[in-house]
Amino acid sequence: MCIFCKIIQGEIPSYKIYEDENTLAILDISQATIGHTLVLPKKHYENILEIPTNEYLNVMNTVQKITKKEKETLLVQGFNILNNCNEIAGQTIMHFHIHILPRYENDDLKIQFKNHEKDYDLKKIQEAILK
Repeated sequence: MCIFCKIIQGEIPSYKIYEDENTLAILDISQATIGHTLVLPKKHYENILEIPTNEYLNVMNTVQKITKKEKETLLVQGFNILNNCNEIAGQTIMHFHIHILPRYENDDLKIQFKNHEKDYDLKKIQEAILK
């Protein structure tokens, strides 16, 4: 049983901030920013590729509830909503989950994207995806 399943079962303590019949939201112990939260489906699915759409929507409904609550109570200025899928993308616990990263001025968290438009043939990529 994975660590998140053990948390959901109450075998491992957590800082629970929300729970319903389908989802659990807990504070991430890393706290990349203040209020960093993980939203988990109560059923075990390894990643976004395996979770059924209805379960995914339950998770995202909880994500929206938590972001609204944190904006109000923690005076959050923005959010990054993040999922890592598979080890190569940084997933370390193989139980689907969404990270809610509250953003504050001068929080020092860097998530950056560079423009690679000239480095890749976007038309060719588009065609491959649409096949």
